[in-house]
Amino acid sequence: MFRALASVLLCCFFLEASFWVHFSYGDLTTCSGIVPMTERGDKISITDFGGVGDGQTLNTIAFRKAIYRIQHLRRRGGTLLFVPSGVYLTDSFNLTSHMTLYLARGAVIKATQDTSNWPLIAPLPSYGRGRERPGGRYMSFIHGDGLEDVVITGENGTIDGQGDIWWNMWRQRTLQFTRPSLVEFVNSRGIVISNVIFRNSPFWNIHPVYCSDVVIRYVTILAPPDSPNTDGIDPDSSSNVCIEDSFISTGDDLVAVKSGWDEYGIAYGRPSSYITVRRVTGSTPFAGVAVGSETSGGVENVLAENINLYNSGVGVHIKTNIGRGGVIKNITVSELFMENVRTGIKVAGDTGDHPDNNFNPNALPYVKDLMLKNIWGVNVQRAGWMHGIENATFTGICLSNVTLQGTTGPRPPSWNCNAIRGAAIEGIFKNE
Repeated sequence: MFRALASVLLCCFFLEASFWVHFSYGDLTTCSGIVPMTERGDKISITDFGGVGDGQTLNTIAFRKAIYRIQHLRRRGGTLLFVPSGVYLTDSFNLTSHMTLYLARGAVIKATQDTSNWPLIAPLPSYGRGRERPGGRYMSFIHGDGLEDVVITGENGTIDGQGDIWWNMWRQRTLQFTRPSLVEFVNSRGIVISNVIFRNSPFWNIHPVYCSDVVIRYVTILAPPDSPNTDGIDPDSSSNVCIEDSFISTGDDLVAVKSGWDEYGIAYGRPSSYITVRRVTGSTPFAGVAVGSETSGGVENVLAENINLYNSGVGVHIKTNIGRGGVIKNITVSELFMENVRTGIKVAGDTGDHPDNNFNPNALPYVKDLMLKNIWGVNVQRAGWMHGIENATFTGICLSNVTLQGTTGPRPPSWNCNAIRGAAIEGIFKNE
């Protein structure tokens, strides 16, 4: 039988989400107003630049010519690049500021599987090397660096990374450099991604890093459950990020908030803050809502609410490690429903690897003020696993109105806690 934590944990901090700015449209609460949608007065089509949507013609030159035109003509209010129905095969390409990439219904932008010409770029300074391999990394399929006022939207067209060739290289250990994300924005602001389907990313799907004022809404993200490291959305050392009204089913965490890796993230020192995740549904072998494990720059003020998970590994996973450093604080997860999940709540100080042997073992991460409230689960194999770090106890962990129902038959212990301080109230943890 699941056991309440009140006998194990000592105190509780009730956190309020007053530091988030919310907007209401009718009965719908949203944070999407932080980046207003821009109406573009200038509109061009990829077919104007020789684009052919037959699924075989390589359209790299067409995309690069169109974006070069947008960048250099600089029409007042920016330009919309229209991609009509069809399948447009292309190499990776860069976006530019003040543009909208618009995918019509039935439009597919599909990544070539010729990896030999894929551009290499420098590692992120907060990681010090590629996330998977030393050295540089492959540029994302659709990329933006130092941009502002960029929109990717449409009528639920598709961006397809054709990632299986990259997944197989990872499985066969033939990767020379870290795999490309599907969409990545670096050092950018005023980004909107909406009403698009993202499919089969080679690596992480949507990765805003060192960004601010980002809205990701009404997206569908799909990858097979056995596809390696295909995280859905990873806000990374970014602030004012709004993720809402989306469906994600991938092979790794659905949403994972990050901020750099060990000594490199500590030196770069840029936290992730003011992240809102709302009305997201999905499934994954890993976590629905995650913080970490790369959190060396710190993570603060995260709100995740109205989340629905099924057939998943972990409902909520706060993960870090010795050598990470950084502070994880003011994390609120509420109104979470999960069904058929291995572990409902996991808070761990021993998760994730290191970029090299130069990490500082005395750089201890601190986790404090974590509120988990109004959480329900059915067919949950294990209610919770919470392990802090000796000499860096995780504090202010509060569970309020948490109801988790287990499964019949043998299973792991209900709760396992160590180096954790907080309280659990109004909880029901049982095996039926």
